[in-house]
Amino acid sequence: MTVQPSAPHHRRLRPYPAYKPSGVEWLGEVPEHWAIMRLKNLCRRSALYGANEPATSYVDGGVRFLRTTDITDHGNLLEEGVYLEREVVRDYILSNGDLLISRSGTIGRAFQYEAERHGPCAYAGYLVRFVPGSSVIPRFLWYFTKSNSFEQWLSLSVIASTIGNVNGQKYANMHLIHPPLDEQRAIADFLDRETGRIDALMEKKQRQIELLQEKRTALISHAVTKGLGPKIKMKDSGVEWLGKIPMHWEVKKVKFLAEILRGKFSHRPRNDPQLYDGPYPFIQTGDIVRANKYINDYQQTLNELGFAVSKEFPRGTLVMSIAANIGDLAILEFPACFPDSIVGFFPKTQVDLNYLYYNLESMKQELKITAPLNTQQNLNIERIGPLKTVSPPINEQRQIAVFLDQETAKMEDLIAKIQESIDKLKEYRTALISAAVTGRIDVREEVSRQGAKFAKK
Repeated sequence: MTVQPSAPHHRRLRPYPAYKPSGVEWLGEVPEHWAIMRLKNLCRRSALYGANEPATSYVDGGVRFLRTTDITDHGNLLEEGVYLEREVVRDYILSNGDLLISRSGTIGRAFQYEAERHGPCAYAGYLVRFVPGSSVIPRFLWYFTKSNSFEQWLSLSVIASTIGNVNGQKYANMHLIHPPLDEQRAIADFLDRETGRIDALMEKKQRQIELLQEKRTALISHAVTKGLGPKIKMKDSGVEWLGKIPMHWEVKKVKFLAEILRGKFSHRPRNDPQLYDGPYPFIQTGDIVRANKYINDYQQTLNELGFAVSKEFPRGTLVMSIAANIGDLAILEFPACFPDSIVGFFPKTQVDLNYLYYNLESMKQELKITAPLNTQQNLNIERIGPLKTVSPPINEQRQIAVFLDQETAKMEDLIAKIQESIDKLKEYRTALISAAVTGRIDVREEVSRQGAKFAKK
């Protein structure tokens, strides 16, 4: 029988001539000559748990100690890492081609170790190690963990788990498609080349976003501190980060521009189930998204529990994160409750709310510098209030805010479009991997053609 590919069309790639039922619901039909095997049967060693070493054991050099958080979504390693003495992790040293899969935290995140590329490495306890046997190409095995089939198996396994993780034995017993060795190699080579192209394009688009964000920051900073006119007489502000400002503007401390109030809750409501599912919206630092001027939606709510209206910030409050993501800002479009990791600004007379938003946005670097360095950077009202900034006349504040609303909206719209194209490329990348590793498309002819083309060069 024949089957049409479920992935996006890719040049001249066609399905295999004949398919058969795999006998595994989440795999569906597979090429007729492919086998179905469990992961443990493809490995020389299987389901090996990593070392549990505390941060106090980390050293400046030695063997890199891989943790789930060191692995990116695409299965690469972050540049920065931690290290342990070789003697401490001698039983957990990786061999070339080993596959690591996370069993907790970001469940299913996978990494294939390459000795020449990554240097000596050991692995932590939340990662499970599989040592591929001679009948499987490690790169093919890794690509399978990036497929929709693996994600489907993972979601079913997590749902079936009572503790929200997937242990090593579950991974070991997972059914895999097992093509002949030469086809595994062809699929891995094909995906190396094609995902490399996709990744390069996504990286280029991501750089475009970064440049637009830098341009947005520069535009806000210039308009807020220098004004909009082309030939404004300037004076020295006496404040290093401000430099010169328009002659008729004033320098004021933030506390003279706005009253600053701190959120009322010293803990997250998720720590107390009784606080959930009530009439009071609850906003946390993660809800204040960079470059989104307004908060108009929320995920969490608090039960009444006698809360007074005074514990809420009203609609129109300018709120800022002072713990995680220091300096992220937004204007409330509804009344809400806040933790003490967020402060609210209430503009005083002759201070425009929208200009104040952009003014504080231009101060983000100064706010971060002001935050004390300890276990976690954080600010408080006493540190924010004395910071100096500019104060133009109210009519100029409004003109600047209107100008920035218009110009930043254009940039943010362009950023959103670029991000949408990146998201589509990510979807295509996953679909292409899924189609190749599950046999929905036959890449052998394409790989052979590319090989012949390369040989001619």
